Amino acid sequence: MTNKALKTVKQVPYNFNNNWEELLENEDFVKVFLSDVLEKYIIEQRWYGGKASRLKYIELAEYFRIQRYGEVYYGLILEVNFVEAFYQHYFLPIAFVSDENFAKKDRILPISIKGQEGFIIDAINLEAFRKLVFERIYTAQPIDRTRVQYHKSELFSDVTYESSRFMGLEQSNTSIVYNEKYVLKFFRRIYSNKNPDYEMSRFLSEKKEYKNTPAYLGSINIIDSDKRNITIGLMQEMIANQGDAWDYMLKEFNKVFSNLDTKNINVNHLPKTELFKRLTISDVPPQIIDWVGLNLLLKIQKLSKRTAEMHIALGSEFEETAFTPTRFNDDYTVWLKNRLLYQFQNRLNTIENNLNRLDGLALDLAKEFLENKNVIRKKFTNFDWTKLKGERIRVHGDYHLGQVLVQNDDFFILDFEGEPESTIRDRKVKQPPLKDVAGIFRSFHYAIYATIFGNKETYNHSQEELFKAGEILYKYLIGVFLETYVDEIQKANLNIGYEQERIFILEYTLLEKAVYELGYELNSRPSWAVIPLKGISNIINH
Repeated sequence: MTNKALKTVKQVPYNFNNNWEELLENEDFVKVFLSDVLEKYIIEQRWYGGKASRLKYIELAEYFRIQRYGEVYYGLILEVNFVEAFYQHYFLPIAFVSDENFAKKDRILPISIKGQEGFIIDAINLEAFRKLVFERIYTAQPIDRTRVQYHKSELFSDVTYESSRFMGLEQSNTSIVYNEKYVLKFFRRIYSNKNPDYEMSRFLSEKKEYKNTPAYLGSINIIDSDKRNITIGLMQEMIANQGDAWDYMLKEFNKVFSNLDTKNINVNHLPKTELFKRLTISDVPPQIIDWVGLNLLLKIQKLSKRTAEMHIALGSEFEETAFTPTRFNDDYTVWLKNRLLYQFQNRLNTIENNLNRLDGLALDLAKEFLENKNVIRKKFTNFDWTKLKGERIRVHGDYHLGQVLVQNDDFFILDFEGEPESTIRDRKVKQPPLKDVAGIFRSFHYAIYATIFGNKETYNHSQEELFKAGEILYKYLIGVFLETYVDEIQKANLNIGYEQERIFILEYTLLEKAVYELGYELNSRPSWAVIPLKGISNIINH
């Protein structure tokens, strides 16, 4: 048998004459690991966010030990450099295992260390590593001046390790469920700063005692060679739930559209309401309540209340400067306009290049978008901060129905990392709280259309009638949400501006969000481009 044939039967391990504890100091190992092996491994991982770009090379930016009682693992900070002249950082913990039967799918590199053959694997696959991390957080001291800093909240007490498992198929992070009660989220894509999810979770839990988010229990941060604090892990309570609000709303909206048939409703006779008109339940016409159902409107009120309470907690800080409310100013305006005009031009180019992929209503709306490009651009440049009296606060930043868990009759808000396309610095910029409200409104709009697209074969009404009914439903949901939200905010004296200002900011942020969504839809599923295009049309024609 040839050497080549032998290799296909069993991979020949790389040999190193170092102890595991000194392996990262061996330059030959680092070179082999980074260039020969890791590039192939990393591009196949779900959490790897560089799939749209061409990988050039990987460097080891930092490494540190994750250890206890002589049990040693390594945490690697990998700098992934791309041909397009930018880079991203990723966290990868590694372990050495010698058991031939272990982790066959998760092996990164066959290796022989001082004559002992085995494999380097992602340490998160190893229960011993997961247990060690859990115990390091649980036994963390109040003041930790070591390079790897474990922190424990006072809420995390009287517990011993029982079990651990992967939470499920996540995109950008890896979450571990402990004892079926706690969740440790390992951040894979990392930044040279504290992660907003860690900051916001800890602030809301420890400082404001906001109850409708998973309680902060602990964290792992490292101090890098430039003395910057980098978050690699966040421990929170696990919320028993019935799924997220996106799936919940899809089921509810399916009932609403099915009612058009079962209740024999003529869409053209449904009473309409104005966009952004605040509505109590008693303001909603009986015909609409009969069609939509009282339960859904009460749930919208509850979600609105929890959203307002989150903003009240975030806007009531006067000591910690990262969270103190601030006014609109010229610096913010310049930042906002530059960001949005760049994004708008990008979407404009995308739509011009994709017109041939659109038809029907989507094509009509795309043409309307192009005809009104100067109107939209002017809306973005007309942001005059001197007329705005409201405050800016730290916000969720990527608020949609998928970031909300449903627990019986209540809602819990999670994942405060911010908008994926934004830099870490941009995610921490204080924004009008209505930006989050616009995010959830766009999510309502999406869920309505997703329901129509997903079930249109089962409804007797035409797509045109379903779209018309969907727009009516959307405006009522917004009206009911806004009434509760504004009422709660004003009772707590959080300043979100006068009514004209609120409508201006909502229009502005809804337009911003819909333009952002348009790029994604045109690139990945053009048949859904009608949703953000309809959202843009609503604002242009309001």
